[in-house]
Amino acid sequence: MKSLIYLLEDELDVSVVFERELLYQGFDVTTAGTLYAFTQLIKRQVPDLCIIDLSLPDGDGLSLLSETLQGLSIPTIIVSGRGALGDKIRGLDLGADDYLVKPVDSLELTARVRNMLKRRSKSKSNDNTMNYCFSDWTVDFSTFELTSPKGTSETLSVADANLLRAFIEAPGKVLSRDILLERCELGDEDIFDRSIDTRISRLRRKLEDDPKYPRHIKTIYGAGYVFTAKVTSL
Repeated sequence: MKSLIYLLEDELDVSVVFERELLYQGFDVTTAGTLYAFTQLIKRQVPDLCIIDLSLPDGDGLSLLSETLQGLSIPTIIVSGRGALGDKIRGLDLGADDYLVKPVDSLELTARVRNMLKRRSKSKSNDNTMNYCFSDWTVDFSTFELTSPKGTSETLSVADANLLRAFIEAPGKVLSRDILLERCELGDEDIFDRSIDTRISRLRRKLEDDPKYPRHIKTIYGAGYVFTAKVTSL
């Protein structure tokens, strides 16, 4: 079965090039040129992956991450002409899994799409242990569902799930940024050198009572990060 990709891009020439290459590579693609059209697509059917521009005729694409895509656990790639570091951090912080700055080669984009979908599939079938508990939190990596000690649940993004799993599989061990990038399978696809810090800050806000004084994910200055909670499999 073909993976369904939603492409949000208001520049028709860019949209046509991306759509043509994605179709050629075997994906099912539906395009939209406005935020409104894209949200209507999401309401009708949830895709396997989204590619979104930021500067759109009817608003900022970042609003999709915070208002529409949040909690749906849809792998999302931002493709934008906005290359400022602040935009990249904001995009990742709101849940994007990747951020590409235009101009973007269509072959590179399709390669990123394929690799992201492979990572998602691998994350769901990595081994037989998919449920873990730590500090009264539980996480189910088959559904990407994280449940707090209070019983409230949310669906993790692919990036958050991969990062949390890297920590859970190595509790008490100091993990460098390079190791975390490797275990999250970002490698050379990393957006910028310290993007892992942004991802960790996002994960801390989910897990910590006070992210400024974290109990679960501690910084070891000059070395990396360590997951201090005791982990048990369910």
